[in-house]
Amino acid sequence: MLLTSIFGISKSFGQGDPSTWSAEKLDQWFQKGDWHKGWNVTPDPSINKLALAKAYFKNPERWDKAFAFMKNTDLAKIEVKRHDIDGDNLYVLVSQYTTKNQEDAKFEAHRKYVDIQYVISGNEQMGCVPYTLKDVVSQEYSDAKDIEYFSVKSPKLYKADPKRFFLFFPEDAHMPSIKDGSNSPVKKAVVKLKLD
Repeated sequence: MLLTSIFGISKSFGQGDPSTWSAEKLDQWFQKGDWHKGWNVTPDPSINKLALAKAYFKNPERWDKAFAFMKNTDLAKIEVKRHDIDGDNLYVLVSQYTTKNQEDAKFEAHRKYVDIQYVISGNEQMGCVPYTLKDVVSQEYSDAKDIEYFSVKSPKLYKADPKRFFLFFPEDAHMPSIKDGSNSPVKKAVVKLKLD
């Protein structure tokens, strides 16, 4: 009976351990979308699916709280400020700004937090490439602010608007707030989800 119990636990863990999944299973899990808890916004295809699955199954409660907040909050009316969900473990930064020219922006990366970035109104472009393409560092990593700035080799830009959201993990270099056509106003929510 003990062996059956141990086997059951390890089998269950294997099913919930994304590093053992095939690419097909990972795609199916991502496309099914249960992980974003009915939030009716499309995840951008640029999202690192394996990093997401690993982080999600490590701390599903925190991810569920994040997406519940996005789903159940009137984001059009949300105040521009920090909104705590679970203290420093999970909070939302809401900002308004005018999009930048690409030459005025820098790539950035974080080590402690995942960003869930969502353009509430307006549109912009976001750069996203693997962190391994980091080139010239313009500001060394700050542990207090959990951020570093740098240029990258071969930047790639994605359209960001209210129809889609982005996830940026520590292995993702990203450059938000780039104009899409002309410089224009944007309201954005960035969920900061701490990794354990």
